[in-house]
Amino acid sequence: MTALFNSSAPIKVGLIGECMVELQQRPDGSVRQTFGGDTLNTAIYLNRLCRDSGIVTDYITAVGEDALSQAMRERWREEGVGDGRVRVLPDRLPGLYLIQTDAHGERNFLYWRGEAAARHCFDGPGAEDLLASLADYGVLYLSGISLAILTSEGRERLLGALAQARSRGSHIVFDNNYRARLWSDAAHARIQYEALLAITDMALVTWEDDVALFGFETPEQLFRHYADCGVREVVLKRGARSCLLSTPNGRAEAMAERVERVVDTTAAGDSFSAGYLAARLLASDPVTAAYWGHRLAGAVIQHPGALIPLHAMPQMPLPGDGASRQRPRVN
Repeated sequence: MTALFNSSAPIKVGLIGECMVELQQRPDGSVRQTFGGDTLNTAIYLNRLCRDSGIVTDYITAVGEDALSQAMRERWREEGVGDGRVRVLPDRLPGLYLIQTDAHGERNFLYWRGEAAARHCFDGPGAEDLLASLADYGVLYLSGISLAILTSEGRERLLGALAQARSRGSHIVFDNNYRARLWSDAAHARIQYEALLAITDMALVTWEDDVALFGFETPEQLFRHYADCGVREVVLKRGARSCLLSTPNGRAEAMAERVERVVDTTAAGDSFSAGYLAARLLASDPVTAAYWGHRLAGAVIQHPGALIPLHAMPQMPLPGDGASRQRPRVN
């Protein structure tokens, strides 16, 4: 993995998941419509940070033929995210969600996604070319939500295609994003997660999600479990608290930056993952990458919705800037 993330050759990154129609409910009761989804948010922020670097970012999903599906693809292209690996299912529509936020910026989501096109992305003979194309990417990124929304057939086929791509040199990056309501039960979810972790190179883990899914009581338990699964680089996200890192070079802790006013925590984790991955792709060390994640997430939560305006994107630390601010960990 080190050679890839320090390579001077152009890297193709494919992000797998679901883009949905996003409705943001405002205090006066009005609603603003845009688009979002965990891996789509990460794709857009990743491309913003890596623009002009030679890194290619594609979004891999399924959509319908309706006007909203066409509009969301146009939105990706405006952001420089490629849509050449999008499967079109004429009889399907995009999913939809509504964001409600309280006075402290914490959000509540209402979802309508049962018949969404992305759910059937890897079903049937029409998915064979898309599945085979995954091996064309140097990095493949997906989340627990990417897994959860698929049919059983689609999930099994995707896991097989990811394993095949990895055997040919692709690197798998996984953001745990566990949502209990998307799974029949936690036991089934754990089986699917562990099947993916067995072929994962980098894991970006939200602490609360893994506590809910695996029952971990300490970060050490989590790191040990991921090491047993074969994951070499683990980033433990803990919201406004410090980020804990476990890599082949040891453990470290990267402190979060103070945010004066939280408006909306939507996409905080997605943007952190984008910042971290972008820095690693651009050859930064893990600690500096964690500061990229903290800084971007800190900017995102000061704006409403998942995607902040381009002019609000923060300046990122230079390679090595994080080294003086890390807190060493004792193994």
